[in-house]
Amino acid sequence: MGERALRGTRLGATSYENDRNTDLAPRQEVSYTCPKGHLTTVPLAVEAEIPTNWECRYCGSPALRVDAEQPQQKKAKPPRTHWDMLLERRSIEDLEEVLNERLAILREQRRKSA
Repeated sequence: MGERALRGTRLGATSYENDRNTDLAPRQEVSYTCPKGHLTTVPLAVEAEIPTNWECRYCGSPALRVDAEQPQQKKAKPPRTHWDMLLERRSIEDLEEVLNERLAILREQRRKSA
């Protein structure tokens, strides 16, 4: 008889338990605002560690907790350009010398082809 009761159902698809006589974990609502002004409220357990950032459910940008202070920006190094890296390897005088050599080669090639 018990086998017939489960016939036609998929295992794990439906729970046959009910919520009677169960206590839910205590919850708190935490509000987040994104740079565009959207307010997102998320229910979290009281014991849970509350994150300072949450993804805005309207626009997807990172939202900051309402009662949290702004995180400090980390000091980032300015990006190094190719010119900066070149100057680490060679001096301006060396670069001028290489430029003059290449210009002489190009001028010679132009003269031969003309």
